[in-house]
Amino acid sequence: MQKTLFRRVRNAAITDLRNNLRADFTASLVVFLIAVPLSVGIAVASGVPAELGLVTGIVGGLLTGLLPGSSMQVSGPAAGLTVLVYEAVREYGLRALGVLVLTAGLLQLVMGTLKLGRWFRAISVAVVQGMLAGIGIVLIAGQLYAIADAEAPAGGLDKLGGLISLLTNTLGSADAMSAVAVGSGTAAMLVLWPRWQRAARIVPAPLVAVALATAAVALLRLPVDRVQVRGLLDAIQPPGGGDFARLTEFGVLGTILAFALIASAESLFSAAAVDRLHDGRRTDYDKELIAQGAGNTVCGALGALPMTAVIVRSAANVRAGARTKASRVLHGVWLLVFAALLPWALELIPVAALAGVLIHAGWKLLPARELGPLWRDHRGEVAVLVTTTVAIVVTNLFEGVIIGLLLAVVKAAWETSHVHVETMTSSSGVVRARVLGNATFLRLPKLLDELETLRRGGHHVELDISGLRHMDRACHTALLGWAERHGEIREDGSPADKGTEEKQNEKGDGEATGRVVAV
Repeated sequence: MQKTLFRRVRNAAITDLRNNLRADFTASLVVFLIAVPLSVGIAVASGVPAELGLVTGIVGGLLTGLLPGSSMQVSGPAAGLTVLVYEAVREYGLRALGVLVLTAGLLQLVMGTLKLGRWFRAISVAVVQGMLAGIGIVLIAGQLYAIADAEAPAGGLDKLGGLISLLTNTLGSADAMSAVAVGSGTAAMLVLWPRWQRAARIVPAPLVAVALATAAVALLRLPVDRVQVRGLLDAIQPPGGGDFARLTEFGVLGTILAFALIASAESLFSAAAVDRLHDGRRTDYDKELIAQGAGNTVCGALGALPMTAVIVRSAANVRAGARTKASRVLHGVWLLVFAALLPWALELIPVAALAGVLIHAGWKLLPARELGPLWRDHRGEVAVLVTTTVAIVVTNLFEGVIIGLLLAVVKAAWETSHVHVETMTSSSGVVRARVLGNATFLRLPKLLDELETLRRGGHHVELDISGLRHMDRACHTALLGWAERHGEIREDGSPADKGTEEKQNEKGDGEATGRVVAV
């Protein structure tokens, strides 16, 4: 009896293992086919060798894929960091990239060890959406140059300002028009292919779009730029001792902080989104932050691109039926095999096709659908979103996010400092004004205007501040000054005495109690 029961349990476990492996194997192939064009495209757009994008994807699969945290999301180079990486490489050079990524990874490890992962969920969603929108706009603007085989300007405003000149030059060049046709066709295929649902489940859209563009360029022998390949080992450039000396530069430290914070936020927001797509184990945010930090540390040691969890690959992994983390590890294996055995295949890919892929990816970063409902229900959130987006385009990613966060804090302070005055006139003509809510300096002008309006009516005003939940120092001082100018100061209707103001000052900030009477 016991042997029979044991045999049944063993057979059931073997069957589940086989089913899981079969599902994970299929899902890993789907993710691999999506990862190849995206990894190469992000690397090219970041101004680094194409192979480095594959290296980051390999580390994301083989290392981060094995670590605990999230069981379903897949890590690799992300479009969200393309703009920041491009600016860092342009400013500090390719050799310094490894130091930036490695140090950012160590910072993520520290944050995860200190259990700060959950705090990233407290970041304003409007700031995150504004960050992604700003990245999307700058990314699209930059890839409009790449789609025409032209050199893009450095800053976001310069990219947007040069679009008219780009259009003029493109219309006057047959070669540029050929490149635009290739890139536009790639983007169109990315939009149309998913509508054929049966085929899209078998072959992902990015692979189909890039493969068709590559075949068309080869068959028609179009004069367009192709990806340049140096070889996997030649592309890997670990940072040297001289590169670490740059950590003393203030700008380098700011870039590292931006890498760490933005990569962490993007990964953890992706984890929250992926958790809604499946019924399996939920993400441990602190462990996931440690996993991302370990991956970025290794990527930095190899001189590769920074890593984040990528929602496109992660969602494809879940929808392809993945059941365990084996699918993301296997996808790293396929990337390694491809990079080692088929690097020549990258040389066949036209740059314009990858630009089309990234324009499509950048467009999906824009929160077009969310703006309408957000404007109807939370206009303050729209202001934060738009301000963050504009700041990123005008300045850079790090400064734009800081501006957005500061505005979100101001907005939160403004919304929590609700204060209003309830009035009641007694038979003797005295107006009793009761102040309710949170009295902060942000609402002080409005509060004093209302009190002055009551005084101009010729009434005696009794000001009751016992209903305030909070009163900061600015309001405390202003209300006492207002009462002094208009008469005596009393608490709870008792006669004024010499120590009244001293008692009020001892209370300071915090909960407001008692009454101030102006007669």
